[in-house]
Amino acid sequence: MGKPDPAKVARLKPKKKCCKKKTRCLRCPVVVHRMQKLDLEHMSKKDARKALKQARKNPARVAR
Repeated sequence: MGKPDPAKVARLKPKKKCCKKKTRCLRCPVVVHRMQKLDLEHMSKKDARKALKQARKNPARVAR
């Protein structure tokens, strides 16, 4: 399994409900919405991957 393309994540159809796990899945509505808000066309691939990683983090489920 390869790394997901951040530009494709913004065009995915989101699931109905958010999974609320520590690392959200790619089709989570929160992740898709966060990626849609970014201007991925003007980002480098490296910055886009970092943005996707940040979008998938769930601050409510931080390891203690």
